[in-house]
Order: sequence, then C-alpha cells, then structure tokens
Amino acid sequence: MFNTDHAGLKELTHNALRIVAGFLFVQHGAQKLFGVLGREAVESLMSRAGVAGILEFFGGLLIIVGLFTRPVAFLVSGQMAVAYFIAHAGRGFWPVLNGGELAAFYAFTWLFFFAHGAGRFSVDGWLAGRRNPD
Repeated sequence: MFNTDHAGLKELTHNALRIVAGFLFVQHGAQKLFGVLGREAVESLMSRAGVAGILEFFGGLLIIVGLFTRPVAFLVSGQMAVAYFIAHAGRGFWPVLNGGELAAFYAFTWLFFFAHGAGRFSVDGWLAGRRNPD
C-alpha cells in the first residue's frame, strides 16, 4: 500500500526541519538583538545575552539557507547546551519544570544537523553537487 522507498520524503523532511528550526531560532536572536517580538534588546552585544543573540540570529540565518551548516550547528548546539545548564538545570531535573525544554530540544536538533549536514536543498548541498557532479 505504501511505497517502501522513502528517500524523497526523508530528504524533504530533513530540509524542512532545518528551515523551520532555523526560522524559529532566528526569532530568539531577533528578540535579543533588535528588541522585537515581545522583548527588549540587550544593552550590550558583549554580554552573555548579546553573544547569544548574535549566534541565534546569524546562526539561524545560515542554517535556514544551509550554509556552513555543520560548523554552525555544532556551535549553536553547544550554545544551547551551555544555556540549558546555566539558566535551567539549577532549577530542577525535569526540563518541562525548569523551563529548559526548548534549549534542550534545540541542542539536540542542532546536534542532528552537525551529524547529518544540511541536506540536498541547501547551499551546502548545491556546493557539494558542484564539486561532485555525478
């Protein structure tokens, strides 16, 4: 009844996850950097929140288009892990209770993209296709 070759669906959902997660991540950075979407901007870009805003906004944009995806994903995965332990873990073990479920989810989402890359429908995928035209 169902096609057992899910390669096309896997590729489509891989890329859709990258784009949507990057879009959502950009919004967190935009809040911090530009004081939009219900939050005031940070006072200093050199503060912890300022650096986080830079990583989230520009890292999210790079992830959306799929450029330098593996190194960017590694960097922001680490940022989210650090954010979890600094801001949430001290408030209790369970992420849903300590408010850290989003940081934990992003950390592992970006870890996935570090391990798997951006996918075919990305700048990284396009560049790889130009280097290896099979």
